[in-house]
Amino acid sequence: SPQKTALAITIANREREILKDIDYENGYSLYVGIPFCPSICLYCSFSSYPLKQWKDRVYLYLDALCKEIHAVAQIMNEKGKKLDTVYIGGGTPTTLEPDQLKILLDALIANFDCEHLAEFTIEAGRPDSITREKLQMIRNYPITRISVNPQTMNQETLDIIGRRHTVDETKQAFALARECGFDNINMDLIVGLPGEDCKMVEHTLDEVKALAPDSVTVHSLAVKRAARLNIFKDRYQEMTFENNQEIMDMTMRTACEMDMGPYYLYRQKNMKGNFENVGYAKVDKAGIYNILIMEEKQPIIALGAGGSSKLVFDHGKRIERVENVKDVTNYIERIDEMIERKRKGINTWL
Repeated sequence: SPQKTALAITIANREREILKDIDYENGYSLYVGIPFCPSICLYCSFSSYPLKQWKDRVYLYLDALCKEIHAVAQIMNEKGKKLDTVYIGGGTPTTLEPDQLKILLDALIANFDCEHLAEFTIEAGRPDSITREKLQMIRNYPITRISVNPQTMNQETLDIIGRRHTVDETKQAFALARECGFDNINMDLIVGLPGEDCKMVEHTLDEVKALAPDSVTVHSLAVKRAARLNIFKDRYQEMTFENNQEIMDMTMRTACEMDMGPYYLYRQKNMKGNFENVGYAKVDKAGIYNILIMEEKQPIIALGAGGSSKLVFDHGKRIERVENVKDVTNYIERIDEMIERKRKGINTWL
């Protein structure tokens, strides 16, 4: 449609400006995966594990991850490649305790040049994982951007989808992040969640607008094969999943009211209403890593269980992946194999 064409052109122009100083040929980005969550959401298909069941393995996981960090940094430094962005995701990175976050961040700072990054993001995605001590620990490092992700501001929906936090906890976590000095905070929202109609989405947008984040990412629900919502679909067959043009227009209008413009867009299979995910951000607050991973112009080296590295060949004409195993126990036990896979892949690429 003319509207979608205009949106695509607007985003392309903004992406071009944001990425103008990124060196595709000599640079790369780093993804670091923490595969633990307070609970697993109904729609989630990521490699994530309930922290309660894996608490005694977290330090073992960090030992393996730090080994991979050290090895990959050596490889990339030997190749003379420049690190542009770092994204710590998951799972939920802030399920780690302050001393565990310190282990991870110390390893990254000691092995990679993180002082000249275009962006350093950590997902503090689940409000029930955020504490003052964790935020203060993160503030000791050159982190430039965090996410506090409500997904919805309707308590009944949070209860249905298995997010074990309240709307008030989201507000408190966001206020705490501001209090700790974070000036680039993203909030993820999902439209098309079970039982949510236009009025409920409007309520979420009003609540988020009152908090005044620096960017908002609007996801149109996509239920993948590995999600519990799909695996146990008979149990949820009476639920309604609504997304339509009115809702998407409302999200864009609210973003504009918050002085945000669209900066990246992507589509997935099985999206409710056949819509797309759109990132909105204020000036100079766009998520650079988000653009890079979707445009596939630059290599993304992914560390941790479930990490999928993207190696870019022939100026983006060909992409090859180097996969880490998803299972945490396998990752810990086979860390040397994961490192060797990367070494071979990177040597082929370079």
